[in-house]
Amino acid sequence: MKLTTSHIANLVRRYAGAGPRYTSYPTANHFSDAYKPGNQVETLSSMPAQQALSLYIHVPFCQTICYYCACNKIVTADKKKAATYLDYLEKEFGLVSRLLAEEQPVEQLHFGGGTPTYLNDEQLSRVISDLRHSFNLSDKPDRDYSIEIDPRTVDGNRIRHLTSLGFNRLSLGIQDFDTDVQKAINRLQSTQETKEIVDTARDAGFKSISVDLMYGLPLQTVSRFEKTLEEVRQINPDRISLFNYAHLPARFKTQRQIKDEELPSPGEKLKLLSHSIRYLVDAGYQYVGLDHFAKPDDDLFTAQSEGSLHRNFQGYTTHSHCDLIGFGVSSISSINGHYSQNFKTLDAYYQALDKNTLPVEKGLSITPDDEITRDVLTNLMCKSSVNFRVFEERFNTKFEEYYESEMQTLQAYSEDGLLELSATGIQITDTGRLLLRNIAAVFDAYLPVQGTPNNFSQSI
Repeated sequence: MKLTTSHIANLVRRYAGAGPRYTSYPTANHFSDAYKPGNQVETLSSMPAQQALSLYIHVPFCQTICYYCACNKIVTADKKKAATYLDYLEKEFGLVSRLLAEEQPVEQLHFGGGTPTYLNDEQLSRVISDLRHSFNLSDKPDRDYSIEIDPRTVDGNRIRHLTSLGFNRLSLGIQDFDTDVQKAINRLQSTQETKEIVDTARDAGFKSISVDLMYGLPLQTVSRFEKTLEEVRQINPDRISLFNYAHLPARFKTQRQIKDEELPSPGEKLKLLSHSIRYLVDAGYQYVGLDHFAKPDDDLFTAQSEGSLHRNFQGYTTHSHCDLIGFGVSSISSINGHYSQNFKTLDAYYQALDKNTLPVEKGLSITPDDEITRDVLTNLMCKSSVNFRVFEERFNTKFEEYYESEMQTLQAYSEDGLLELSATGIQITDTGRLLLRNIAAVFDAYLPVQGTPNNFSQSI
């Protein structure tokens, strides 16, 4: 996947621009306040009694600020705020659980943020206890209970406590081990302390460990980032997420601390991505999708090989059959074609729950056309292909006719080497996987007309 300088320049010239990451379709910016809490009540109440669940718990608190962060977060040293938040989480658990069947199994659980390990051991124990009181949490070996941690906020005792609570997957933030880059993003974190946490987690029985890296950060170069990749390879995680830094200082105030002149150019970012993919594949990882890598024996790669890989608001997942319910501020749910998002501020979230109302701010229910395009995007994101025959059998219409206007753009992408277009389907090439968001956007009926502004991050 080594690209020449001229090829990179051509790709940047033709495809640089902003676009969605497609963790849903339609994307969250199209959610509407016409979708009310009552709509969510109806959606939850109509779920089948045996429908498996995936629960997401958003913990927004952080001890310190990382300048690159675009998450919904609250930076505070006041632990009392977290205690109050847990009271309201418990109330939300109760409101939702009363609408579901008692036997509905929870197969997947994920704590994100913010920094979930901002909570102390007692508080984490309380949340799990509250969840077990309200929901049917599985204790089976094939459960998928994960938590995001900041290695700087935990020690061996905390890791072992997480295991005792039932967590069996761990996600660690790294971003970059280069000291200059870390100073530029206000996140100092040594390789040694990260490795010690990973080793402790393995000894404690975690079955899968994932790390987050980020390309496009200030002062990054290919040679510098390769040193980070080498150190990550020594840590030997089961999964690696390699995210594209989304620089949106107009939306996220903390990003204004990052100097624009220190950011790599679009061409340099494409080199960073291309080189990183090649490095990680040579190191034995399988390139799963847009930003994920996994070892050949990891469940994520197995799911991709078997055609069951799924993409949702948490990224790639092996539990495609589960409906997702989000809890806490800004969390998003995806239930049988219905999306909803909670209020993004603590005050609005608390006020809704004080009225015994689900804290839903907005959402939408997908249309039949949305369902068709969502299926196409899922295939592109998870399989790097679309089979025209399968499409026709499922939707009783020919792909070339349904997407007649889009076929012209696909032909141009084919000529640029991003995909192979044949009578039987679409196959994304290695080069095309670098620009998967651009290819997916071809089918997005909601994108603004070319030349008008949008709020998405740059695809390169």
